[in-house]
Amino acid sequence: MPITVAFDVYGTLIDTHGVVVEIEKHVGNTASEFSRIWREKQLEYSFRRGLMQNYENFEVCTSNALDYTSSFFKIPLSRQAKEELLNAYKILPAFGDVKEGLIRAKESGFRMFAFSNGTADAVEMLLMTAGIRNLFLGVVSVDEIKSFKPNPAVYSHFLRKSGAVGADAWLVSSNPFDVIGAISSGMRAAWVQRSPEALFDPWGIEPTITVSSLSILADKIANEHAKA
Repeated sequence: MPITVAFDVYGTLIDTHGVVVEIEKHVGNTASEFSRIWREKQLEYSFRRGLMQNYENFEVCTSNALDYTSSFFKIPLSRQAKEELLNAYKILPAFGDVKEGLIRAKESGFRMFAFSNGTADAVEMLLMTAGIRNLFLGVVSVDEIKSFKPNPAVYSHFLRKSGAVGADAWLVSSNPFDVIGAISSGMRAAWVQRSPEALFDPWGIEPTITVSSLSILADKIANEHAKA
């Protein structure tokens, strides 16, 4: 069976902090911290909605998180300012290693999919804007089953949609919760350690491999399969 690879999008392929430049226009020198809190709340709200089975899509989670962050910093945002920030989130840049890493993975014969908490339309726009959509066979969104990572159902959904089986399916993500979720569901997983300071959750569930850059991902996955 060919190797199937599910690439997480936000924070793995696409730099969610690429919105900082736009944030600076509205909040000044607190932009980096504003961006961090916004991202943390976005994920928290997706976790909570998944557990509560009170689904709203990822764009709603992102908007709600922006409202929270604005209140947290006591910086009111006009409707226009909020729209500008949310629109900026739709065209975030890819990390510098992404295109090269994806090309190498495709040349290695991997079946590649984007797999995201985001809606299919939002992910399609991000990938097109970043100039990498053509490297994927398709986009698989959790929105199709109205839940979020790391619900085991979303990984099963990916396997069904991609026609893959767990032993030959990999998740690639910079998010430890996503890596742990995929491994717990029978997939293999590569953790992309985007920062030397990034920590992996000490749950006793380790990533199959760890990479600091997508440029070495294809070789490490191939080497892991050669051991089997």
